Amino acid sequence: MPKAIWNGAVLAESDRTVVVENNHYFPADTINKEYFTDSNTHTTCPWKGVASYYSIEVDGQINKDAAWYYPSTKEKAKNIEGYVAFWKGVKVEA
Repeated sequence: MPKAIWNGAVLAESDRTVVVENNHYFPADTINKEYFTDSNTHTTCPWKGVASYYSIEVDGQINKDAAWYYPSTKEKAKNIEGYVAFWKGVKVEA
């Protein structure tokens, strides 16, 4: 089952991930919310829409903007709307 791990903590775990462009997107209800804080960062993907970000905090260490999600996607990406993906050193074990 895919898991997202950073700094020894399991950030998310699910057998319902969706892989898009080599990134595992985890359903929002499978993330461990205690590690996540909202970020003011936003980026735009031409076919998915506007992404929002979370910073991750584990044991006092912060990984800024290490997770992203699309709260409202364009039509072609509806299957990942609200799902969370990771980067910046977060290891996803499939």
